Amino acid sequence: MDQGRFLRVTEGAAGHSDTGCGAGLLAQERSKQYASGWPWRRGRFAMKKLITAESVTEGHPDKLADRISDAVLDAVLAQDPHGRVACETLITGGLVIIGGEIAAAAQIDAATLARRVVRDAGYVKPEYGLSFDSCAVATLLRQQSPDIAQAVLRTEADDPYDRIGAGDQGIMFGYATTETPERMPLPITLAHKLARRLAEVRKDGSLLYLRPDGKTQVTVAYEDDRPTHVHTVLLAAQHAPEASLDEMEADLRKLVVEPVLDGWMDETTQVLVNTSGRFVVGGPASDTGMTGRKIIVDTYGGYGSHGGGAFSGKDPTKADRSGWYMARYAALNVVAAGLASACAVQVAYAIGRAQPLALNVTTRDPQVPAAALDRAVREVFDFRPAAIIETLDLRRPIYEPLASYGHFGRLDLDLSWERTDRTETLRAAARRD
Repeated sequence: MDQGRFLRVTEGAAGHSDTGCGAGLLAQERSKQYASGWPWRRGRFAMKKLITAESVTEGHPDKLADRISDAVLDAVLAQDPHGRVACETLITGGLVIIGGEIAAAAQIDAATLARRVVRDAGYVKPEYGLSFDSCAVATLLRQQSPDIAQAVLRTEADDPYDRIGAGDQGIMFGYATTETPERMPLPITLAHKLARRLAEVRKDGSLLYLRPDGKTQVTVAYEDDRPTHVHTVLLAAQHAPEASLDEMEADLRKLVVEPVLDGWMDETTQVLVNTSGRFVVGGPASDTGMTGRKIIVDTYGGYGSHGGGAFSGKDPTKADRSGWYMARYAALNVVAAGLASACAVQVAYAIGRAQPLALNVTTRDPQVPAAALDRAVREVFDFRPAAIIETLDLRRPIYEPLASYGHFGRLDLDLSWERTDRTETLRAAARRD
């Protein structure tokens, strides 16, 4: 979590620390202003900073692995909504290895699913180092451990929402902000849009020399916790051998960067393309891909915090999936209700237990007392896995499209955890005496 944004300010003007012998007068002055609320940061002690986030295209090897794992999950849920899945994928060179555990009344062809995903990502020619029609696929899926199964399913509980325990221990975070219409941080929002656009101009034939692998990175300048402009854009785009760097720089600036960053660029914005000079060998031919290695790309681009757990290939009994979605749902509705300009929700689970071990709500620019908001979130949102699964309708084959371009702020998808349908209830609960 960005401690300066949410808990307490640790950096002063010109980056001086508030700790130590020389900070007394500064600390006293700032404590007086802080007591009156957050806006003091827009005055004498306004802070400028640069915040960076990255994204990748669906042809990136790690994202290819994520998508295969989620394709397996969706195939299981399409046949057995109560199926339990933990699927991991590794891709190296022309080899795809699918492993993990499944407990479901479903028959799936994981190899066919993997080849379809590889094709959809654009790996259709042997010269790309991976091709859907010639790659080898090893399937190593097995039955889920009975120890995990008995911990997750608690049939003796009286309350039906207590009959599913968390599928694993872990810490999950939700975050929302007023920075963008998606209520997401601007850096990751722009990075995703650039990555998606990079894939679009390849697929629609605008830039025939592009290949599937690609990465984007955006650095945004902030002042008083508000984004002012894009400081730097970095694109890494896999390409055919005949494409020149000068040609790519001109094309990508015109067709990718400027349409996406319209209004956020100024005369100081740097646009960097393929800073290595050459990116012909890419995808799994260059770097091994694995499920779960782009967890910051999947979430908030470094804003808030991360507990370390990945999403892809996991059914919704896994709190790594359902707990994250519910935490985002709660934070999103807090911000949409006007109760704060930014909100972070932290929830922690123990395997086999339905009730969270801990729940914390932290805000910027709060409009109600912290205790009232904490109470309201606990009243309005039930964080038990069974309740989350029912509330968000998670036993559906909806996960493969989420494997690329983030799980949050997806206005292109109708996601239950992105709905702002609890705002009135939250406001009423937070302002009740």
